[in-house]
Amino acid sequence: MRIKAIIVAGGHGSRLYPFTRYTHKTLLPLHRRPVIDYALGTIRRAGITDITIIGNRFIGQIAQHVGSGLEGENIHYVIEEQPKGVQHALNLARPHTQDCRLLIYFSDNITTAEIFADAERFRNSEKPPGCVLLAREVKNPQCFGVAILNEDGVLSDIVEKPVDPPSNIAIGGIYLYDERFWHFLDRVVDEKEGEISITDVNRLYVEDGSAELRILEDETWLDCGTPDALLAAAKMAKDGLLNPEPCNFREGDADLDS
Repeated sequence: MRIKAIIVAGGHGSRLYPFTRYTHKTLLPLHRRPVIDYALGTIRRAGITDITIIGNRFIGQIAQHVGSGLEGENIHYVIEEQPKGVQHALNLARPHTQDCRLLIYFSDNITTAEIFADAERFRNSEKPPGCVLLAREVKNPQCFGVAILNEDGVLSDIVEKPVDPPSNIAIGGIYLYDERFWHFLDRVVDEKEGEISITDVNRLYVEDGSAELRILEDETWLDCGTPDALLAAAKMAKDGLLNPEPCNFREGDADLDS
């Protein structure tokens, strides 16, 4: 089954003011390339060619940079005129992403992890394969969705931004979902009062027994939504640790070979 990607790049980007008063946070630089190029690189190296980008009033700037994509790609642009939460933003992309498996990528997140093997398994699975949640150990788990593991080390629940975190394993903004995603999102909307988070959908996969937690070890995952994190990611990009390319070629490789 085909996999399509959604890059969620809405919101005000208030943690990066004043820069995001004038441009989109995904267009801020990580060394020589904007943030969105690294997100696109991860998606493209997973073999995904159908990508929907949700953006705010600066969606035109993103479209000017990304254009129609690479040869063979389908790029769709959707504007989120007002930030009304995750469920509203994702539903804007829904017409382009029905009846398929999904990679949902929140644009603040940059990673050295490759997801091609996970995507290939999702493409080739005859039965719905559930979801894959990328996670890592962090010093500030209260800022994230946090994994709860049972005594066997298996994911048993997720709690969103807990005051007293049950672990330091944070689940990031890069998720692979099977074709049941929209059904589960609709269930959350029907069953929950108040603001909806992506964690609410992930918990349904956990209850279903079909959520896989992939804890990054040698790989890195950064939330570039703050100036300090943006600077850290830029240093990694300068050192050639992040890859914005559609294949496994990193800036600086040619220099190293010469």
